[in-house]
Amino acid sequence: MDHKKTIFLLFFFLFLLKSTLQQQKNSSPVEKRALLLLRSSLGIKGRDWPVKGDPCLNWNGVRCDDNGSVTHINISGFKRTRAGHLNPQFKVDPLLNLTRLASFNASKFTLPGPIPSFLGSTLLTLQVLDLSSCSITGPIPANLSGRGLTVLDLSNNSIQGNIPLSLTSLQSLTFLDLSSNSVDGLVPSSIGSLTKLTHLNLSHNALSSSIPPSLGDISPLLHLDLSFNDLSGSVPSELKELRNLKTLVIARNRLSGSIPPDLFTFMSQLHTVDFRASGFTGVLPSALWSLPELKILDLSGNRFSDKLPNTTVNFGSTVSLLNISDNMFYGNLTLILRRFRVVDLSRNYFQGKVPDFVPINASLSSNCLQGTMMQRELSKCSLFYSVKGLIFDGFGQEPEQENKPKSNSPWLRHRTIVIIAVVVGSILVMFILILLPITVNFCVRRKNRSSTSSGSPRHRGRHNGVGPLPPEETLPCERGRGRGGVSVNYASLGMSFTYQQLLNATKEFGDANLIKKGRSGDLFKGVLENGVQVVVKRINLELVKSNETYQTELDFFSRFAHPRIVPFVGKCVEHTPHKLLVYKYMMYRDLPSSLFYKSSSLVDDGLKSLDWITRLKIALGAAEGLSYLHHDCSPPIVHRDVQASSILLDDKFEVRLGSFSKACHQENNGRPKKIARLLSRLSQSSQESFPDSPATATCAYDVYCFGKILLELITGKIGISSCEEPQFKRILAEIIPHISSQEKEPVTNILDQSLLVDEDLLEEVWAMAIVARSCLNPKPTRRPLMRHVVQALENPVRVVREDSSESERFRTIGSSRGSSSSGRVFGSWRQSVSDPVAAGTSSLLSQAEGLPRSSGLTGSSARGSSRGASSRRSNMKDV
Repeated sequence: MDHKKTIFLLFFFLFLLKSTLQQQKNSSPVEKRALLLLRSSLGIKGRDWPVKGDPCLNWNGVRCDDNGSVTHINISGFKRTRAGHLNPQFKVDPLLNLTRLASFNASKFTLPGPIPSFLGSTLLTLQVLDLSSCSITGPIPANLSGRGLTVLDLSNNSIQGNIPLSLTSLQSLTFLDLSSNSVDGLVPSSIGSLTKLTHLNLSHNALSSSIPPSLGDISPLLHLDLSFNDLSGSVPSELKELRNLKTLVIARNRLSGSIPPDLFTFMSQLHTVDFRASGFTGVLPSALWSLPELKILDLSGNRFSDKLPNTTVNFGSTVSLLNISDNMFYGNLTLILRRFRVVDLSRNYFQGKVPDFVPINASLSSNCLQGTMMQRELSKCSLFYSVKGLIFDGFGQEPEQENKPKSNSPWLRHRTIVIIAVVVGSILVMFILILLPITVNFCVRRKNRSSTSSGSPRHRGRHNGVGPLPPEETLPCERGRGRGGVSVNYASLGMSFTYQQLLNATKEFGDANLIKKGRSGDLFKGVLENGVQVVVKRINLELVKSNETYQTELDFFSRFAHPRIVPFVGKCVEHTPHKLLVYKYMMYRDLPSSLFYKSSSLVDDGLKSLDWITRLKIALGAAEGLSYLHHDCSPPIVHRDVQASSILLDDKFEVRLGSFSKACHQENNGRPKKIARLLSRLSQSSQESFPDSPATATCAYDVYCFGKILLELITGKIGISSCEEPQFKRILAEIIPHISSQEKEPVTNILDQSLLVDEDLLEEVWAMAIVARSCLNPKPTRRPLMRHVVQALENPVRVVREDSSESERFRTIGSSRGSSSSGRVFGSWRQSVSDPVAAGTSSLLSQAEGLPRSSGLTGSSARGSSRGASSRRSNMKDV
């Protein structure tokens, strides 16, 4: 009996203890009231912060101590209510009543307006303040005095003004990131007093002056990033004292001179060195090549003139990236390249043969190498080596014999003239016989058409570039055939901005806001008055020589909208030399900017590569966008500018197609006219003629360009989709032999080495490679329809796996593209792989594969369940 009483008392005691702790955990009424006010002022949704719930128990992102005091608030990525979204403000005054708040993280939560000064002065307990990507404007508060602040992240906003001196009084600061703003002025020399700082990033601003030598006093500094500023001068030798430094980035500045020879002598922990486009010359310090922890070395876009060290020392871990492109390196390729996984040596003066230890995906173009395509001219290589007093190997070729004896026999000259006359005469007769009937028929039909349409009114006169366009000026490919005579009032399309508004939003189109220079216009990042981030395309009509660029885009966005098309915000078509188009800002910009990106992690600050699942998601999203244009628009729309830079990515890597300045209706419903087919056959004998070009307004041309993008995603070689056609043909000749319909292992020879893929993922890579090769078929009628490409990318294993129960049903993926009379059917993915893909490479492909042509599709669904392709498909829907 005593035993039972003891157990009962023990349980009763534990129940009382739990109740006491639960009561202590509940938030105090004062702090709950403050959080409810904060919830109202910021417009936080009830599902995240429910009114009836206790903040310390069931509010997302809120943490409390044992006394019920709020210590951490994390609203990163939260969505505002509709009312809060319509009137977003930086109102966080209720935080003053949270006396024990140690961390406030509002990254990616819109807070337009200046930073309240009390965040850094009144909240003395605050240790972490993360306001990155919040659309903040105005200067940094001049009264920052939070002695306990250790992390301050204000990156990716629109902050202006100088770096205040009060910021350098934060003695406990370990992490400071002011990158991607519009901060100007000098780098304060007193920043050297922040002795506990381990991460400093001031990149992508408008800072000026030279690098202060006092930075060398920050001995515990681990990460230093001063890229994309306006720094001048040279690298101070005092930086060598930063012995604990792990990241050194001074890219995109106006520096000069050579790097101090002892700069890297004591920096044994460095894993990232980025000196891109900073104006350096001379030779590299030898200690740079032997850094034991090196992961990324980017020296591209300078004037370094040096040889690669020839060393076989084993440095342990493999280096992720070596980029020394666009310099003046010379000599032979040495064993040091064994240390690197991704190598870019293009636009230098290396000579000799390419050794086997050079990575297969290395970029070697524009050098002086033997047996490699796309090298410099012999004269340029010879001149470079002669200036240096060195011997050039002449690409390993014997000099051609000159001054060969020539015959001056009059009989030979007469015979040559007769042969030329006969050939020219035959050609003229052939063209007369062919073209004369066609010309007569054309003139008769045109006369009949003009007689039947006489008296009908037509739009005449010159258009001033503002307001509705006459139908015949709406489309660059088929004038007046896609609108049915209906004009659009562009004044109602999106928002109408004044030139001054967009001038203010982009900081007067300053270089700090320049995203890139495009063919149809320069792109600038801007922040509107309401805090919304946008991209502004500035089209200079004096350079474009035509209104067609912006008129085509306005016409396109006036009629088409889709989740896979970049959202159109507004325009400015005032009477200025510039026309301005405004789009929604995409956080990850475009595919070339995101395929390889720099990690923002404090633990691993190296170069990252998009994983395969994300790459497949991007490929499917782009295919869905093109499928909408080709199959859901009537008549079909041809993009005509499909390349990696046209694929824009939002904060979830969802695809938004952009660059619609060349979009138009498909010509003649995709069927080539008789004369076009005739001229195409006559031109096939020319080695310089290519079946596809931007002038080809057919959906098959878009499919061809999409195949280039798939190769770019597979190989990781940035620039494949944007290179000129002759250069692409040479690249394709090197890639195609590794895409086999019989086995998947050869595709690993072209696979991006930074990708980690298991056996199942390799099947998807193999399938995408097969789809890419099908898209690149030289015969437009044998390329797949874009809706079939979408089906293949939704479940790629069906392309490469065989299942007799499914093969018949999936064979329907190869539907006819042309007319019923043509009888041309795509067939199957495997059949397309056995077809020659590049003009001039058929013999190479037959030697590489020798595959028989199949009559039906053998790809089908996997035995068992496919590896979650449908779930990935659902995740790609817009939120």
